[in-house]
Formats: sequence, structure tokens, C-alpha cells
Amino acid sequence: MSLRSSAARLAALCLLLGIALPAAAAELTDSAGRLVVLPPRVGRVMAASPTAEVLVYALAPDKLVGWTRARPQGALPARYARLPVVGRLAGPNPTATAATVTRVHPDLIVDAGTVTPERAAFADQVTQATGTPYIILDNSFARTPTMLRLLGQILGVGEHADDLAAFAEHAINALHGRLLIQPASKRVRVYYGRGPDGLETGLPGSPAAATIDEAGAINVAAPLGRGERARVTREQLLQWNPEVIVAEDRSFYDALRRDPGWRSLAAVRNKRVYLAPSQPFGWIDEPPGVNRLIGLYWLSALLYPGETQEDVRGQLQDFYDKFYGVKLSDKQIEAIAKSAGIPPSDTPHLAALPLTGPAPAAMAPPGRRGLTTPATPSMPSTTPSYLMPR
Repeated sequence: MSLRSSAARLAALCLLLGIALPAAAAELTDSAGRLVVLPPRVGRVMAASPTAEVLVYALAPDKLVGWTRARPQGALPARYARLPVVGRLAGPNPTATAATVTRVHPDLIVDAGTVTPERAAFADQVTQATGTPYIILDNSFARTPTMLRLLGQILGVGEHADDLAAFAEHAINALHGRLLIQPASKRVRVYYGRGPDGLETGLPGSPAAATIDEAGAINVAAPLGRGERARVTREQLLQWNPEVIVAEDRSFYDALRRDPGWRSLAAVRNKRVYLAPSQPFGWIDEPPGVNRLIGLYWLSALLYPGETQEDVRGQLQDFYDKFYGVKLSDKQIEAIAKSAGIPPSDTPHLAALPLTGPAPAAMAPPGRRGLTTPATPSMPSTTPSYLMPR
């Protein structure tokens, strides 16, 4: 691919993500409208927030300098699970400062999430104090595939980014397709309970509830407003009487199943209470990043079961392999599926096939054929390294 065509490809990605790319290939105007001069090579990346942390880890784990908060629980390759905790720069209750940036000396700081003037001003302050370029990316579901491809080009992992972006496109499009055949009267009334008591929830339009919104469910907390988290009372939840309850914390999940005070809820009576998987990252929230993509398949299975249902176990296995570098065993998949309410699958998994004869050819998971983006051809050596695929 010529230098001109590779630059055109990055420019097209930037246009889709709401990012402007000036004539100089080493300059980028990010999702917040900030002009950022990129280094010729990005070897070390600091995530400014947990959302960015998962994004960088999924694309280029070897470049991540450390975790923003306590190390993720659950199966991760040991060399990444042992990365130091360097703290978070952006968002509420920051634990890292400009001094932290100087100490870990990253080539680039990446933040991802809702773009606000305050977030942009903070990024400018960090760059002025440390001299380290800092980019902000719009992390909405609609922008996720383009965001993956763009950051993948910057980090020099374009081919891998294309693979992850194809998964994201299918997860989003598959759920949209199911919603198109669902009459509005069949949309399910859902409550998402956060925290040990389950009485914090995400309102429609908030990052915490974005996965519920994307699934086309009716958020029963909608009367309380939009765009934030909110505390609710036990009486409010009983009055809303949701058909499905998704618990973020096991304490709330267990209480719903054991506390007689919750038995009048339709979700409890009909055994439609589910615990959102959270290891190594949440499927609905915690953080609201690319980790939520597997949550779309999960919610589709819970809310809209039917004969055309995706093989969630197969997608789960594929997602953990692609995004986390973890090959789940059948035992691990069943442990996740049990409390998450994932229905049984009739689709055989490669891990369950007998090891006789030649190894089967690699296949796309069900429903993904024809969506994989072709690998980017080699580029001339004059192309900046952040455009070079591995």
C-alpha cells in the first residue's frame, strides 16, 4: 500500500470517529477537538481511565505500562496480571498525577469515554505539565469499531485491530438485527442493580446503562432522569416490578434469591435474575469499555431468546481469546454461564472435539463469516511507525 493510500485510510477512520487529521501524518485532532502531536513510535502507553485501560490491553497489552486500579481478577496471562498499579488520571477520585506520568514515562496517554470540555481541559493540563501527548477517544457503542481501528493504527497493531473491530461490528449489528424483528410491545422491562445492596442504578443515557440501552430494553429507572447514576429505594424497585433484574454484585444477586422481601418481584418469581459476569472486566459496566461487547450477546440471549439465537458460549470463548488473550476451558465457560443464565448450546466447540486426524481449519464463529476485514498490506518504510501493522 502506498503512503498516500495508508494516510487516506487513517483519514477515513478519523472522519468516522469525529477526529480531524491534518496534513502532517504525526498530528491528530482527537474526539475532543484537540490537536495532538503523536510520537514517531509508541512503545509505552498509559491509560488515563479504566475504560481506556481495557481498550489498550485488548489492542496491545505489551505496551500498557500498568493498571489504573486494583489488578483485574480472573484469568489473565500472568505477565499482564502482574503489571503494576499506576493509578488513574481521569474521572472521579483520581489516584495518579503529573508526577506519576513523569515516573512511568509513557510515549502516549490514552483516554476513552464521554467527551466533555472538562475532560479536554484536563488532558491539556497533563500534556503541558509532562510533555506527554494525550488523546481522548469517543467510546460510544456506535464509534467502537472505528475507535479500535484508529488506535490500532496508532499503536502499530492494525491487523489485530481490524479483527477486534469486526467482532465489535457483528456484536452491535447482530443485536440491532434481532431488535428489528421484535415488536415494541415485546421489549423487556429491566432493572440494573449496582453495588452490594443493588440500590444504585444507571439511568438511560449514562455509561453505566449504555449496554441496557443498546439492547433495546426498557430501563425501569427512566422516570428518575437521564445520563447519571442514581440511588433508588427498595419501595421504588418493588413498585417498578421489572421483568428482568441484572445484578452487578453477588451480594445483591444472592439477596434477591433468598430475601423473602423480594419475592413479590416478577423477575424473582419467574427466575429472571442474573449476575453480570465481572472477571476480568464487567459485561455491562465496570468499566464501560470494549469489555461490554460480550454483554450484547449475553443480553440478546436473556431478553430475546429464540430459534435464531447466537451461540453465546461460542462467542464468549472467541471474545476472551481475541480481546483478553485467554483461552477458556469448557469448565470455565460453564462456571460463567451458570449464574449468568446463559442457555445451553447445541453448537460443538473446538475444545470439545476429539483430537483425531488433522487439526480443523480455522473458522469464523457462527454469524461472523464475511465480516472479517482483510489484513492491511505492508507499507513502505517511510510510513510513520504508528501506521505500520505488525
